[in-house]
Amino acid sequence: MGPLRAHVEGAEALDAVFPRDVGLFADAFPAEARYRFCGHGLRIAQHHGGLLGVAAPVWEAALALCQYFEKQQLDFRGKQVIELGAGTGIVGILATLLGGDVTLTDLPLALEQLQENVARNVPAEHMARVRIRALSWGLDHEQFPSGYDVILGADIIYLRDTYPLLLRTLQHLSGPGSTIYLASKMRQEHGTTDFFETLLPRHFACELVQRDEQENISIYRVMRR
Repeated sequence: MGPLRAHVEGAEALDAVFPRDVGLFADAFPAEARYRFCGHGLRIAQHHGGLLGVAAPVWEAALALCQYFEKQQLDFRGKQVIELGAGTGIVGILATLLGGDVTLTDLPLALEQLQENVARNVPAEHMARVRIRALSWGLDHEQFPSGYDVILGADIIYLRDTYPLLLRTLQHLSGPGSTIYLASKMRQEHGTTDFFETLLPRHFACELVQRDEQENISIYRVMRR
């Protein structure tokens, strides 16, 4: 692994299920957004258009979760962290800069954008603490260890068919000491409220820790029962 490249794993194993297009960004319109959280400046590439779809932009819930890290002065030093549906990677990248050993995950088509943003934002001396892997909920989650200290997800709850797969994945990745932070736009039409108020509490203890009424974004802290 070169000094400016994070470790990418697992993409080949899923190519047959979620093939990657070698021209993924060919018809995309790249944009760079700049943010500052916890004293760290972030330069985030977003490849709009192309084939990335919902993985391309920085969603408001991701920014809300980064702001929550800042407000709570969270310290990820010594923590094993995994982000689900990382998209641009902004949340997991910030967790890396705050000291975590972080695994950024998404479907294979999003890994190239993740790689770019890690290279833009993580200094060479911290590259050993960040890795990028393909993960499809409910399909290959058992290839990952259980008992992560922290599990992160921002705006990943919007497709009803994926909810059982996500729950299965969270159950596998978490352990008795795990803390899960989920930030989400509360879309009634997608059953997001039902996920947090009915489905998730069947398996986990859920606490609403931040609510933005104007943006309709909630952040939940979730732990195993």
